[in-house]
Amino acid sequence: MKKVLVTGGAGYIGAHTAVELIAQGFEPIIIDNFSKSDRSLLAGIEKITDKTATFYEGDCADEKFIQMVFEKEKGIKCVMHFAAFKAVGESVRQPLMYYQNNINSLLTVLEAMNKNEVKNIIFSSSCTVYGEPDSIPVDESTPFKKAESPYGATKQMCERILEDQSMADNNLRVISLRYFNPIGAHPTSMLGELPLDVPGNLVPYITQTAAGIRKKLTVFGSDYNTPDGSCVRDYIHIVDLAQAHVAALSKMIDSIDLKSYEVFNLGTGLGVSVLELVNEFIKVTGIQLPFEIGARRSGDVEKTYANPAKAFEKLGWKTKLTYSNALLDAWNWQKKISKING
Repeated sequence: MKKVLVTGGAGYIGAHTAVELIAQGFEPIIIDNFSKSDRSLLAGIEKITDKTATFYEGDCADEKFIQMVFEKEKGIKCVMHFAAFKAVGESVRQPLMYYQNNINSLLTVLEAMNKNEVKNIIFSSSCTVYGEPDSIPVDESTPFKKAESPYGATKQMCERILEDQSMADNNLRVISLRYFNPIGAHPTSMLGELPLDVPGNLVPYITQTAAGIRKKLTVFGSDYNTPDGSCVRDYIHIVDLAQAHVAALSKMIDSIDLKSYEVFNLGTGLGVSVLELVNEFIKVTGIQLPFEIGARRSGDVEKTYANPAKAFEKLGWKTKLTYSNALLDAWNWQKKISKING
């Protein structure tokens, strides 16, 4: 078994990735402080895999804590660094919190990796690093523009830190995975997105509105330069996204044809507007969703979707599931947790 340290492993993306790691014979060592996650997702991992993942509760910016984990868990082959705050709107309101958390946690993890001679890291990045791109679809050579939010700026800075460190340490190998818009839930309905407060992401707000938890959904903006005036995104099923991490890890461990610092877009290559997504949810679930059109939201990019060809070519990965699949899985997850909580 190859040990993989999964920071933020009780969060939405980290937990789904832990499931896929276990399925492929890896041993995830999960760290989380539950500042933006819930313990029930650890139980979901166990139910799906029938295995109890090793878990440590603590903060990735805590040097003593991180060092303790490395000392206890000898033989860690790679770090998958998910631990970060991720809500664009919240980052606009609380930028200092985002800069402090997202950057300091990475720096602390890198210092501990260096001290313990762990030389592989897969970083959870974002398409927000591109800012408002000049052309779409976006490929990995697209230059960074000014980030539209503090969240996006932290991802740009973290990527720069990783690239600089990979140049300074010839043995360090980095893969930065730039996510487009992960949505959905595990098809078993045992894992899904579980916001602790008012959702900052679109799909959990949709499902909570459909479940009657929220009165109505607001679509931010109707005057963008897009076919229907709402923002356009590339919505990728969370299971496809999680499987991409295992593909990247396998390539990193077994291959010599990667550069010391590599970046990959993770998306479907399909641009879908917010209104299209809302209407597709209504279609696949049969639920009439109350929504209104509101003003633009600060920090939002107008339109972006991926050119995922590099990931297919170098990692042998591509998406298998559709955004319709993701919406139905997300709704099934919402129905399950609403029943449990209600």
